[in-house]
Amino acid sequence: MDIYVGSLPFKMKEAELKLLFEHYGQVSSVTIIIDKITRQNKGFGFVVMPNEEEANKAIEHLDNFGVGERKLIVNKSERKDEGEGRSTRGNHSQQTDRFQKSKKEGERGFKFFGNTGKKKWDEKGPGKSGFKKPGGPRKGRD
Repeated sequence: MDIYVGSLPFKMKEAELKLLFEHYGQVSSVTIIIDKITRQNKGFGFVVMPNEEEANKAIEHLDNFGVGERKLIVNKSERKDEGEGRSTRGNHSQQTDRFQKSKKEGERGFKFFGNTGKKKWDEKGPGKSGFKKPGGPRKGRD
């Protein structure tokens, strides 16, 4: 069972968290989420315990348990589906589908590509650029 552990002290290490949960049974893995820029833990993590009964016992005893000046928040972790989350970043196909609207045959205009916000001219118009050259034949030329 996956267990969410919140309100962790920022100085807590994975080994210390594992030791805390091992009092209630076997622990498969422990992960404390680290900020990529500051390299400091973000104050929450996850513990995996293979035995569900032991995991429930750990959740019951360690929720609101004081560690340092903080009280832990411990509960069962719910896995998010692939579509859930705050950001669609990295899911390029969803973004492209959102910005590329189907156009009628022969219609010209701008399309948005990806999450860059850049525009690209449809090349369905005359010439390669999509723009029509002004006027007719030039003076002095046939």
